[in-house]
Amino acid sequence: MSDNTHPARILLQKPEEEGPVRTGDIFDKAFAFTRADEAMAAGVYPYFKPISSHNGGTVVVDGREMIITGSNDYLGLSQDPRLAEAAAGVSATYGTSCTGSRFLTGTLTLHEELERRLAAFLGAEAVLTFSTGFLGCLSVVSALVNRQDIIYFDRENHASLYDGARLSFGTLRRYRHDDLAGLERLLAGDADRPGGRMIVTDGVFSMSGHVADLPGIVGLAREYGARVVVDDAHATGVLGEGGRGTAEHFGLQEEIDLIIGTFSKSFASVGGFVSGQRAVVDYVKHHARPFIFTAAPAAMQVAVTLEALEIMQTEPQHRERVLKNAARLRRGMAELGFDTLGSQSQIVPVLIGPDELTVVFWKALWDAGIFTTPALPPGVPSNGSLIRTSVNANHTPEQIDSILEAFASVGARLGMIG
Repeated sequence: MSDNTHPARILLQKPEEEGPVRTGDIFDKAFAFTRADEAMAAGVYPYFKPISSHNGGTVVVDGREMIITGSNDYLGLSQDPRLAEAAAGVSATYGTSCTGSRFLTGTLTLHEELERRLAAFLGAEAVLTFSTGFLGCLSVVSALVNRQDIIYFDRENHASLYDGARLSFGTLRRYRHDDLAGLERLLAGDADRPGGRMIVTDGVFSMSGHVADLPGIVGLAREYGARVVVDDAHATGVLGEGGRGTAEHFGLQEEIDLIIGTFSKSFASVGGFVSGQRAVVDYVKHHARPFIFTAAPAAMQVAVTLEALEIMQTEPQHRERVLKNAARLRRGMAELGFDTLGSQSQIVPVLIGPDELTVVFWKALWDAGIFTTPALPPGVPSNGSLIRTSVNANHTPEQIDSILEAFASVGARLGMIG
């Protein structure tokens, strides 16, 4: 089967390959978009798979139990009955929705309680919470960066940070992933320009599983008068002796200016936060349009987050288990001969390479009962496609071994290993 007729290629078509597009109607691009339907018909569509139930390291899809890998429920708390009880316990008092923004009628005593407790946990002067982690990134970057300011981005930063940069009107400088020599060249080249400086980086990168070189970044920031902002979405609850994230992991809690995070991963809820100096957090609170004009998080989600925070602080075994599981998965992939891109965290990518082969590899894993997803262009470079795996605290050693066995079987069949 040629490259042009392979079913996997449907997912990889560029927009101009989808067929002629008329001009004049703004909906034409939508009418011409047929890849998703074609991929579904060919049985190679890997996204939007509906889960009917979830139990620890397994899920049920279309009546079939599958081992899930790639979920962000790192501490495995999303099915903890204590969180469900916390949500039910506040519904009678606060109702199902705030129906307004925090700025006007949507602030609850629960919001302020969570912000106080999270600030104490992180050792910060203040915390502000958001309806989603994505909104937190949009709010912080767009509110603090003005036209003359310069922001420095690792190229693999999350999309929410890039969108915040677009809203900010500041100048964006990107450096190659983890290339601190490149970052220093950019900082030195801008030394005589007016405006402020902000270095923004993920703490744990969501595709590679790499941990940012915060010691190096902090050193450059202090040398060139820049502030440091860390998006710790994938690190809070997992890294650091107390689960406080990348800064604690490196012993740099006093050196990071702002930490942005989410509640949709280790906290098993929905929402986001920023922590830092009170004056800076208060400025974001009064100037960030994505925050001011968005409805506040519902009380039930806040109650869930509070309960998860309590568990995070008092039951370190969840963090210990996810780290142990991650080490088992990384070691097993390496022994099989797969390239995990130097992952240092609970996110363990498996580099496949050719884009079509990655889709074929995903489908074979799916057929073997392993629920995971491929990362394809433009999310990764062309022919740099991968299968993103991750573990949680509820995965058993037997389930991790089953994941490895499936990768071994498919890799051997496709001629990648062995």
